[in-house]
Amino acid sequence: MSNLDDATRLRHMRDAAVEAIGFIRDRSRSDLEGDRMLTLALVKDIEIIGEAAGRISADLRTRYPHIPWVQMIGMRNRLTHAYFEVDLDIVWEVVTRDLPPLIVELEKIISLET
Repeated sequence: MSNLDDATRLRHMRDAAVEAIGFIRDRSRSDLEGDRMLTLALVKDIEIIGEAAGRISADLRTRYPHIPWVQMIGMRNRLTHAYFEVDLDIVWEVVTRDLPPLIVELEKIISLET
């Protein structure tokens, strides 16, 4: 069992989200079809976010109910267990639509919790 604390996990989530957004800079949705490394990199970062979210304490999750903890964990589980049935439209949507505001919220929480 890991001794990582919530602040460390929050930073891991933020860092993975920032990295995923960096991977798609100057890229388009169609790039996912022909770039397996890009797809795997984005999937891995989303998995990291979900894994870290699942290890955040119940206390912290309760204090920040506007964060989609359950959905992030569920996405991680889906990607991990259905790896050959990944919907690339959903992956692209998560990275382009969901991660930018998540980063903002994680930054706020990190500043309050550390």
